[in-house]
Amino acid sequence: MTLIQRRLGFLVCLVTIVLAVLDTQIVSAATVPIVRDLDPAHGIARIPWLVSAYALASAAVLPLYGRLCDTVGAKPVFLGALGAFLTGSALCGAAPSLGWLIASRAVQGIGAGGLMSVTMVVIVHLRGPEQKKSGGAAAGGFVAGGAMAVGPWLGGFLSDHADWRWAFFINLPLGIAALATGAVVLRLPRVTRGRAIDFPGAALAAAFATALLLVTEWGGKQYAWTSPQVLGLALACAAALALLLRRQATAPEPILPPALFRVPELRLGFALQGLIGLALTGAIYYLMVYLQVARAVPSSSAGLFLIPMAAGIVTSGVLTSRLGARGWSERTFVISGSVVTLAAFLLLATTGTGTSLWQVRGALLLLGAGFGQLLGQLIQLVQGAAPAHRLGVATTAARFFQTLGTALGASLFGTLLSRLYDGPGGIGSLAALRGAERVRGVAAYVSAMDTVFLCAAGIMSLCLALALRLPKSRPAPQEPGEPVRETVPA
Repeated sequence: MTLIQRRLGFLVCLVTIVLAVLDTQIVSAATVPIVRDLDPAHGIARIPWLVSAYALASAAVLPLYGRLCDTVGAKPVFLGALGAFLTGSALCGAAPSLGWLIASRAVQGIGAGGLMSVTMVVIVHLRGPEQKKSGGAAAGGFVAGGAMAVGPWLGGFLSDHADWRWAFFINLPLGIAALATGAVVLRLPRVTRGRAIDFPGAALAAAFATALLLVTEWGGKQYAWTSPQVLGLALACAAALALLLRRQATAPEPILPPALFRVPELRLGFALQGLIGLALTGAIYYLMVYLQVARAVPSSSAGLFLIPMAAGIVTSGVLTSRLGARGWSERTFVISGSVVTLAAFLLLATTGTGTSLWQVRGALLLLGAGFGQLLGQLIQLVQGAAPAHRLGVATTAARFFQTLGTALGASLFGTLLSRLYDGPGGIGSLAALRGAERVRGVAAYVSAMDTVFLCAAGIMSLCLALALRLPKSRPAPQEPGEPVRETVPA
């Protein structure tokens, strides 16, 4: 590929990352007009499925995407994922009913699972022959973080000033342009000696992920933790995990090769991805509730508090990319990112009912600075340690573990917050309280929220301990039997 083609290809990758991340955020801000338009009588009870269908489909296909990349090449998988995402977006925007919209969100999620993982594989292949290291993964990481931070604000803006369907239709012009450009300019290595795909293993991985996400989504909310529904799902999750582990140990070409976990960088990188997803999952949500309920900040203005976080992510992402190009190691940034994120959570844990809002902005800036270092550098660390013919599997595995960590974090922290809250009524009725009850309720919520942030700080302490165990330098392992590749248009 020429330099122009590489730059256009890299721009296509950044656009697709932004599209995938935004769609996980902006829908939450458009739920009220969606319900009012499609199902005003019973829609509120079904709204959680708008998020769950997307997340379940995205997580379920991640291991399969990685294997497909290593089997048929990254370009056709990337274009196929983008096509599925755009198809789902069009179906969502044209949805005549809430059931149609939920099903379309699942189609969109199938594509999004590839956009957030296969895109990182494409970025590695876009590295020029003169480059020793690529800052592409780091750039993709901080772009994803910036989109994550501004997504709720964009969703609110579209809901207030346009029809909710534009939350989905907005993907089409950018996505179609990215699809056409990628089809023309991308010339990536193609596998000329194919390998079998472990479809039973992929099905077991999908079943395990789906059951785990449903347990975390339903437990303590739709159903009690001891209900037959949740207990049955938990048993199904454990059974699927046991069968998956057995299959991976015996399959000729496993979907998640056990050999990857014998590489220290990969083993520790996967664990760090899961723990970071666990720690960071509730930070934005709990702070948004705090600002709106405890500090009476309007919902439209609360989203503006995410700007410092986005600024921290972008700034640290740019700096790590430039310093990485000068020889700084991913290990250094993972350690420093863990320290900064830990400090941010400790600062957030001191938040009270009268804390200066500038302190909150400062904590979010610090959180973004730490998160920006971790986002891209961990993916880059995993990709650098993975054998060449396992690049797709290793990249999607990192994203898979982060997704599972996020699901567990949402459930565990939500349950912890509910148990720690000792104010009047429940957390769900906090906004409706008045007078002295509201004062006591807000104080109880803030106290519980601070404890949750302390727990997140404890998780980041564990991340720091694991980061310190990363090898200081080690060549990427090479396994025998690497398939032959040729650099021709895929």
